[in-house]
Amino acid sequence: MSYAQRKQLSSNRGLSIFFTVAVVGSLMYAIVTGLAYNVIKQTAEKLKVVDVEQQPPPPQQPPPPPKDMPKVPPPPVTPPPLVQTNIPPPPTIQTVTAPPVPPVIPPVIAAPPPPPAPPPPPHKTVSAQSAKGDLRTLFTGDDYPPSASAAGAEGTAQAELTIGPDGRVTGCNLIRSTGNNALDSATCNILRRRAKFTPARDSNGNPTSDTITTPPIRWQLQG
Repeated sequence: MSYAQRKQLSSNRGLSIFFTVAVVGSLMYAIVTGLAYNVIKQTAEKLKVVDVEQQPPPPQQPPPPPKDMPKVPPPPVTPPPLVQTNIPPPPTIQTVTAPPVPPVIPPVIAAPPPPPAPPPPPHKTVSAQSAKGDLRTLFTGDDYPPSASAAGAEGTAQAELTIGPDGRVTGCNLIRSTGNNALDSATCNILRRRAKFTPARDSNGNPTSDTITTPPIRWQLQG
C-alpha cells in the first residue's frame, strides 16, 4: 500500500470517529434532559400547597406591681436667677413751639371825605299870582256839561293847582268834588286851558314852581 493511500485511510478513520462521538453525545444529552424533565414534573405533582396561618402572639402579661419603695421627695425647684437688664430711659422729646404769627392787619385806608352838602335850594319869596284875578271868572254858563245839565247835576268843586316856572298850570288835583264826574272833569279842564299866572320867585329872583288852592267853584243851573 502506498503512502497516499495510507494517508487517505487515516483521514477517513478520523472523520468516522468524530461523527460517532457526536452522535453518541447527542443521544446522551437527549436522554439526560428527558429524564431530568420527568423527575421535576413528578416531584411538582407530589407537592401540595398548604396555607399556613400565622398564629397571633400571646397577650403580654402586665408587669408585676412594684415593690414598696421609699417615697423620695422631689428635688426643690430653684427659680432661675433674675437677670436685670439696664434699659436706657426713653429719649426726651423736646417740642419746639413756633412763635405765634401776628395777625396781618390790613392798612386802614381813610375814606374820602364826603362831598360837601349842596347848598339849600333857594326858598320861595313871591307866590304865583293869577294873571286874570279871581279864577271863578274863568267859568261861564256855556261851560256847563250837557250831560250834567240834562241830569240836573249841581255842586261845588275846589282844586289844588301846580304852577310851573312859565306860569302855566301843570297839574290839577280836586280836593273837593261836586259829586258829578262831568262837572269835576270840566273844572280841571277849564283851569288848565284858561288859567294864567305870574310865576313865583325864589330868593335869587328866578321863576320857580308853586302850588295854589283855588277858591270854591260853584256849578249851578240857570233858571
